[in-house]
Amino acid sequence: MSARQESGRATAHRVVILGAGYAGLAAAVQLAARTGGRGGAAAAEITVVNAQDRFTERMRLHMTATAQPVAELDIPELLEGTGARFVRGWVTAVDAGARTVRIDDDRVLHYDTLVYGLGSAADTSAVPGAEDHAYTLSGAQDAELLAERLGRLGSGTVAVVGSGLTGVESAAEIAERHPELDVVLLGRTEPGAAMNQRARAYLRAALDRLGVRVRAGAEVVKVLPGAVELADGEHLDADAVLWTSGTRVPRLAAAAGLDVDERGRIVTDTTLRSVSHPEVYAIGDAAAIRQAYGVMHGTCQGGMPTGVHAALSIDRTLRGKGPRPFRFGYYHTPVSLGRGDAVVQFTRPDDSPRKICLTGALAVRYKEAVTASPWPTYGRMKKMPASGALWPRGGRFTRIRGTK
Repeated sequence: MSARQESGRATAHRVVILGAGYAGLAAAVQLAARTGGRGGAAAAEITVVNAQDRFTERMRLHMTATAQPVAELDIPELLEGTGARFVRGWVTAVDAGARTVRIDDDRVLHYDTLVYGLGSAADTSAVPGAEDHAYTLSGAQDAELLAERLGRLGSGTVAVVGSGLTGVESAAEIAERHPELDVVLLGRTEPGAAMNQRARAYLRAALDRLGVRVRAGAEVVKVLPGAVELADGEHLDADAVLWTSGTRVPRLAAAAGLDVDERGRIVTDTTLRSVSHPEVYAIGDAAAIRQAYGVMHGTCQGGMPTGVHAALSIDRTLRGKGPRPFRFGYYHTPVSLGRGDAVVQFTRPDDSPRKICLTGALAVRYKEAVTASPWPTYGRMKKMPASGALWPRGGRFTRIRGTK
C-alpha cells in the first residue's frame, strides 16, 4: 500500500496553484468546478497560494496610481463555494524533486501537480538607478505609493518611461487627473506602434489633447534622484519617474531547476507543462508559451485562457486521459486614454492589427466591459464549468482546443 493511500482508498490528488492573479484564479475556479464533489482517484485537493488577500486588478493600476477608487476584491471571497483552500504567504522556494513549496520560510506544502502562475513585475534591474528612484505599477501598493507622490506635487514633471500600452494608459491618466503636472512619455518606439494608422493617429491626438509630451526614439540609460539620463547624454529633470519598460519574473523557477528561457519564464510543451518537469504547469506571464506565431506576450487576454487550459488538462489526466495542446489567438488591444476616451484595436490571432478599430465613447464602453469581465466569467465557471472554455476568436466564441 502506498503512502498516498488510506484504508484501501486513494487520497485526493494535491494541486497547488501559485499566484492568484487572473490566470491563477481561472485555474483554481475551473478545476474546482470540474472536480468538486468527485470522489475516488479523480478527486482534487486544490490549494491556492498568494502573498495577499487582495486581488490586484492589473488592468486598473493606472487608476490606483492616480488615487481613483477601484473595487476591493477579496481572494478568499472570490474562491468561496469552490472548495479550494486559500493560503496567504510569500513563496520562498520550490523543490521540484521533492514536489514541495516553501511558504514564508516556515511552512511547506506538498503537491502532486503544481500550477505555477506567479506572474511578472516591472523590470527595474536593467537600467542603473531605476530600482532606487523610479516608481512602478507592479502591484497595488506600488501604485498607491505613486499616487501619494503625485498628490504631493503641486507642479513639476513626471517622466513615464516606456511607450507600450502601460506607459500610454498611465501617462494619459496622470495628465488628465493632474493637469498641473508636465507629463513626458519616453520610449524607443512611437506610442501605438503596433496599431493601424487610424488607431495610432487617434491615440497620438488624445495624448496631445491631454498635454502629454511624447519623446519617441528616446532611450533612458540611468535614473537619477531628480532626473533621467538619455542615451544621447541629455538629462531630463523629473520630479517623479514611472518605470513601465519591460518585465521580469521571479527567479524561483530557475532556482528550482526548471527549464527557463532567457527571461526566466518556464519553458512549456504544447500542453503548458514544463518541458523538464511535466508535473508542473506554467500559466500567464510566468510561462514561455510558444504558438505558431511566436511566444505569447503577457496579458490578461492570454492569461485567463492559460489558467483554464491547465485546469482542463489536470482534469483530463485525473480521468485517465492525456492533456491536449493549447492554442490561442489574440483578438483585440483595448487602451484607455483617461476616463472619457479610449481606442480599441482589433487584431488577427498573431496580434497584428486588423483594419477595424473603435474610438471614443464606444471604445470606452468596450474597454470597461473587458476590464470588468473576469468577475462574471469566474462566476459562470463556478456554475457552468464548460463556459470557461469559450473565448472570442474572430468575432465569435470558439472552444479552447482540448476541453472535451
